[in-house]
Amino acid sequence: MSKLKTILAIYAGYWYKREITSCLVTLFQQYPFVTVTGPRQSGKTTLCRAAFPDLEYANLEAPDQRDFAESDPRGFLAQLGEGAVIDEIQHVPELLSYLQVLADEKGRNSLFVLTGSEQFRLSDAIGQSLAGRTALLCLLPFSLAERQRTGASNAVDEILYSGFYPRIHDQELDPRQALGDYLETYVERDVRRLGAIRNFSNFRRFTRLCAGRVGQLVNLSSLGADAGVSHTTAREWLTVLETSYIIFQLQPFHTNLRKRLVKSPKLYFYDVGLASYLIGIEHAAQIATHPLRGALFENAVVAEALKHRFNRGQPSNLSFFRDARGLECDLLYETGRGIGAIEIKAGSTIASNYFHSLNRVGELIPEVSAKAVLYGDTARQSRSDGEVVPLGDLRGVLD
Repeated sequence: MSKLKTILAIYAGYWYKREITSCLVTLFQQYPFVTVTGPRQSGKTTLCRAAFPDLEYANLEAPDQRDFAESDPRGFLAQLGEGAVIDEIQHVPELLSYLQVLADEKGRNSLFVLTGSEQFRLSDAIGQSLAGRTALLCLLPFSLAERQRTGASNAVDEILYSGFYPRIHDQELDPRQALGDYLETYVERDVRRLGAIRNFSNFRRFTRLCAGRVGQLVNLSSLGADAGVSHTTAREWLTVLETSYIIFQLQPFHTNLRKRLVKSPKLYFYDVGLASYLIGIEHAAQIATHPLRGALFENAVVAEALKHRFNRGQPSNLSFFRDARGLECDLLYETGRGIGAIEIKAGSTIASNYFHSLNRVGELIPEVSAKAVLYGDTARQSRSDGEVVPLGDLRGVLD
């Protein structure tokens, strides 16, 4: 059944519909190009081929296609007709200049959909060649709602264990096996291509150390020392993990308040299942008593909020608040109506003091217009200080 679902997803439209689809289709009508970036195996190819089944398709991961595009870019584009989906465009960045000329000659929208899996390298190449001609979207692994449509368990510990990569749920794979293969097959191959890493044993240790620090302030000196590398190398390796869409950094809230606020970002993984794999979780039952359960739950919530923005074609406007005295709010979410302040608690019981920090932060930041505690149970409550919301209702809070 899982193979049938995958075939249907690619060739007959989604058996589930990715939330970003309508945004992708709309932008393609408004620009000559749309560029979809995101982690490997997040579903970029499936999304683009299902959204535009009439477009030709070329994958620059394939050596013959890549050689053709590099040696004869005009001939390569000519055989694609009036438009195409071109996968993994970062392999032949020189092709973007030819695409720019082609778009200017045709003078119309809806030409090419481009995808790529290397964040900064692709952004630089597009900025030089397609600035103003392409819309940019980022597709992350499944959102919680998309994951639920596959029939996957809604239990919090199952979510934290198996994560959100589509292939795991489409094909009902063992998460530990699939995530291990993912690291070996895709991540390390990308890392080798990006270069500047000579000791892969230390780099693997560094990646595991990052997973053990989800939700914590980035401390390059500590990370480097524990991995056996310098502060400078730790910074470079963190950039490699960001470039490969493995981790992201949540920036602190900046304001004109006369308070000393922390300046370091916090570290999170795009997929919480991958973080669980890296810290040695072997089955979902382990998570219930694991000391990092709260951090993993926080990672899942912050990543879900990021997907909510990206799936609507909006850049991240997320941040957290922490001052020098330890007053903290886990997530600040800016909207046109003010700022939403969210406290994240993995437990299933709500304590009366959970809103204490939120109320103090709300007093300091007048723009805070809504407060919520996101917790690990299934019941929603409305209290005088704000909403108490289960993970499954986060989307409604963000909307």
